[in-house]
Amino acid sequence: MPKLNLNRARNSSPFSDVESGEKLQSALEPKYNKPNKKICLSAGLSDKHLQRRWQVLESMTEKELLLDSFTQQHHQAYSNNIEHFIGTVNVPVGLAGPLRVNGLFANDDFLVPLATTEAALVASYNRGAKLITASGGVSTLLINEGVSRTPVFAFQSLSESAQFVSWVVTQYDMFRTVAESTTNHGKLKDINVNIEGNHVYLVFEYLTGDASGQNMVTIATQNVFVYILEHSPIAPVDAFLDGNLSGDKKANAYTLRSVRGKKVSADVTIPAELVEQHLNTTPAAMVKFGKMNTVGGLLSGSIGINAHYANALTALYIACGQDAACVAESAIGITRMDVTPNGDLYASVTLPNIMVGTVGGGTGLPTQKACLDILGLHGNGKAKALAEVAAALCLAGEISIVGAFCAGHFSRAHHKLARK
Repeated sequence: MPKLNLNRARNSSPFSDVESGEKLQSALEPKYNKPNKKICLSAGLSDKHLQRRWQVLESMTEKELLLDSFTQQHHQAYSNNIEHFIGTVNVPVGLAGPLRVNGLFANDDFLVPLATTEAALVASYNRGAKLITASGGVSTLLINEGVSRTPVFAFQSLSESAQFVSWVVTQYDMFRTVAESTTNHGKLKDINVNIEGNHVYLVFEYLTGDASGQNMVTIATQNVFVYILEHSPIAPVDAFLDGNLSGDKKANAYTLRSVRGKKVSADVTIPAELVEQHLNTTPAAMVKFGKMNTVGGLLSGSIGINAHYANALTALYIACGQDAACVAESAIGITRMDVTPNGDLYASVTLPNIMVGTVGGGTGLPTQKACLDILGLHGNGKAKALAEVAAALCLAGEISIVGAFCAGHFSRAHHKLARK
C-alpha cells in the first residue's frame, strides 16, 4: 500500500501557512467592530451622492479612471440601471463580420460588436463569420419564445394540493387579466401546473415583446401571486414568488426541449474546399472531433453539447446592454456537424435560452445603444432579429474553434494574439 507523505500533504494544504490553532480561530471568528470603510448610505445617483462616494475612494484609486469625462457627462443615463454608482468600466469592443444571416427576422450582413478582454476571441468569431458569409450565409429560425416565473405553494397534504389545483385551472382567464394589467407589452402565454406531493409549482410563461422581460414577468406574476393568496379557497402553509423551476440564470435541462427567452436554430453547409482554405482542415476531421467531444461532454455531465457558446453570448450581451448573468442559462444548446453526401460540412446549433431584448434594461445606455445601432437592431421590433444574430454568431464560433483544434492551431493562436 502506498504511504501518505504527510509533509507533502501539509505543505500543499491551504492551511500550511497557519502557525497555530489560535491564529486560525482569530482569523475566522466573527468581528463586531465598526467597518473601517463605508460609502454614502443612499443608493441614489445625484451629484451629491457621487461626490460623497468619491471622497472615500480617491485615496484608493484615480477618480478619472472610473469617472472619466464621458461618464460624468452621461451619468444620469444610468439612474435606472445601477445603485451606489461610482463610474464605468471600459471593456474593449471589437467587430466580427460581416456575418451573413438569412433568417425570418434577421436578414442582412451584420457587423457584430463584441466586448471582451480575452485575446483571440474576436479574431476567432471573425474567421467563422467570414467563412459562413463566403458559403452564402447562415440560415436562422426563431422557433419559440417565452419567459417564465414559477411561484410555489406548500399545503398540509397532497389532498389540499389537489384541491388548490382544481381551483387554479378555473382561474386562467382571471390570472391573465391580472398579469397583463401590469404591462403594455407582456402577454401571458401559458400556465402549467406541477404537483410534487404537498407542493404545487405554477409555471407562468409570457411573451415579452422586444424586452428581455425578466422584470416584466416578475412584476406581472407578483400581482397574480397576491391575487391567489387573497382568493384561494385552500390557504397555503407557505408560498413564494419563485420556486426555482423557471431556470432563471441557471443552466437547466428542461429548456432543451422547451424554451426560455428565445429558441433559435441555425445551420450552414460549407463547401469542403472553403473548409480547407479557411480552417486548414477537412469536414471529416471536424465531424470526428465533434463526436469525440460529445462523448466527453456526456462524461462530464454537460447539459447540451457545445464548444463555447458562452464566449459569444457574454461578449455580445456586454456590448449590447443585455443582462450578462443570463449567459448561465443562454449558453446551453446543441452543436452538431455532419459530412454531406458531397463531402461538404453541415453544421448546426440550437439554443433554447437566448435572453435578449432591444428595448429596456441596458439597451438605451449610450455605448450599448451605439453597439445595437451598429447591428441596426436597437428599438422596437428588433429583438427576434437579435436572437437570430446571436445564434448565427454562436455557430460561427463553433466552426472556428473546432477548425482550430483540428488544424492544431488553437494554442498557437492564443500564444500569438495574447502574448504580443
